Amino acid sequence: MFKQMTIALTLVCALVGGTAAQKQMKAWAEWSKKDAEKVLNSSPWGQTQVETDTTEMFFVETKRGGFNDPARAQEGATNQEVHTKYFVRFFSARPIRQALARSMMLDMNEAEPQIAERLKQFAELKASDSIIVTVWFSSTDQRAGNRVLQALSQGETSTLKNDAYLERTSDGKRLFLHEYVKPGKDGFGARFIFLRNADGQPFLTADSGEVRFHAELGTNKEFKVDRRFRVADMMYEGALEY
Repeated sequence: MFKQMTIALTLVCALVGGTAAQKQMKAWAEWSKKDAEKVLNSSPWGQTQVETDTTEMFFVETKRGGFNDPARAQEGATNQEVHTKYFVRFFSARPIRQALARSMMLDMNEAEPQIAERLKQFAELKASDSIIVTVWFSSTDQRAGNRVLQALSQGETSTLKNDAYLERTSDGKRLFLHEYVKPGKDGFGARFIFLRNADGQPFLTADSGEVRFHAELGTNKEFKVDRRFRVADMMYEGALEY
């Protein structure tokens, strides 16, 4: 009896899961601002890493005769927590570009037909040769944000090629950086570009388990971005998107 109930419960869960999968997401052109932000920041293709710096929470004397931190003496202290968010996104995945396009359309209210068409092409283009991961940030303290921006802006392919990679958990194989593109005026962030195929085969498949993005930035590698994505959850319109 217990076994029969267990089987029945499993079937119900499978049916419910199947129904949810069939619903998927509504058409991207119908997304609200909140829908788009969720795809960008908390979805199978976009995640947020939050770093909290508590070193300046308490007042530290910077006057002569007291403990003198040169940086604080010059810049002053925040005397509060500093939160920095890193936005890590699979830019080569259509859902991310669709969310970006939808956000821009909503910000423009009524986009000119030519601009709307260009955004649609940008959103619908399927990636073929590369996996592109973008990294951008926001910070509650301008100085902390400036340091992150400096690290992103000073990055080079030659210096990052061994410190930025994708790693699949199924076998631990790593795919190292192919090209790094510094952040530009588009606001999408720095681009970490990887070749889509490794040894003649797609690096990621539905059986890859999780894929980990890891990058170390800054002169002393003081900024570390590390996020894991479940590959099986990256299904979109019947195919893997990454």
